[in-house]
Amino acid sequence: MSASPAPPADPIRLAKRELRDHCRQRRDRLDEAHRTRASERIVSALARWGPLLSARVAFTYLPMPGEVDVQPLMGLLPHVRWAIPRLVREPVRRLAFHVYEPGRLIQHRYGMLEPDPALPEVALEGANVIIVPGLGFTRGGHRLGYGGGYYDRLLAAGAPAVTVGVCFEALVLEDLPLAAHDLAVEYLVTEDAGLRTCRPAG
Repeated sequence: MSASPAPPADPIRLAKRELRDHCRQRRDRLDEAHRTRASERIVSALARWGPLLSARVAFTYLPMPGEVDVQPLMGLLPHVRWAIPRLVREPVRRLAFHVYEPGRLIQHRYGMLEPDPALPEVALEGANVIIVPGLGFTRGGHRLGYGGGYYDRLLAAGAPAVTVGVCFEALVLEDLPLAAHDLAVEYLVTEDAGLRTCRPAG
């Protein structure tokens, strides 16, 4: 009995895989000094941004190697209650956000730091702002992630928070193949353009 033919490859998945490779190569060509300067300019723009200045609770991230480093924001805006993500795989893949305590961080195998899971988890409904990392973004706010779907699920959860994507200007994409579940952030910030509006809030 002959084997069943393999299912056809998903063209969107394949196109995104190629774009991920392209973005990683482009990001690797940015030297460390450029990434540091760019991160500082992005942090400066966010630190003056109204939604973040007025936020009580903000979700942010600790960068993987090569990503925009927004950690200084937590020192610049100490009135905000900051929470950072932990990758949860079971029973479903999701991001669990915990209170940020710099002395209680754990190294993840992907290279970034995560919060101690014993720290209090902060409910998504309580966040006023969510800072979203990505390999790249379109000007319309659609995100190219790493393929795990964690931030896709977060954005699809429909939290009342304002969402802002963060990336280097060199990784702003002209186009991105989209699936039905791909949702845009409301704002995007880069070192050259500062904050730009991507889509209407709500």
